[in-house]
Amino acid sequence: MGLMNSATLPRADEDVDTRRAPETPWQTVVWNDPVNLMSYVTHVFRTYFGFSAQRAESLMLAVHHEGHAVVAEGAREQMELHVHAMHDYGLSATVRKAPE
Repeated sequence: MGLMNSATLPRADEDVDTRRAPETPWQTVVWNDPVNLMSYVTHVFRTYFGFSAQRAESLMLAVHHEGHAVVAEGAREQMELHVHAMHDYGLSATVRKAPE
């Protein structure tokens, strides 16, 4: 074993700040497409995300009229799982960093 340089290690009696800066959240964005019916998109949002009928329809209408909607926000890994699930349902979706 090699020797470690003690100058780079904190002393045992020093306070070390172990808090991490909060990470910028990521978003799952579902995009409009010419293939999927609005009723199907609403069904996917209700089935996968567990949204109420009203919330699912509101998001579907945003996708339809605005071209996209943010359907989830959180850790990047979770948003990537959501995107893969949306792809499995046949929807177009991407991950992006949330605006700061």
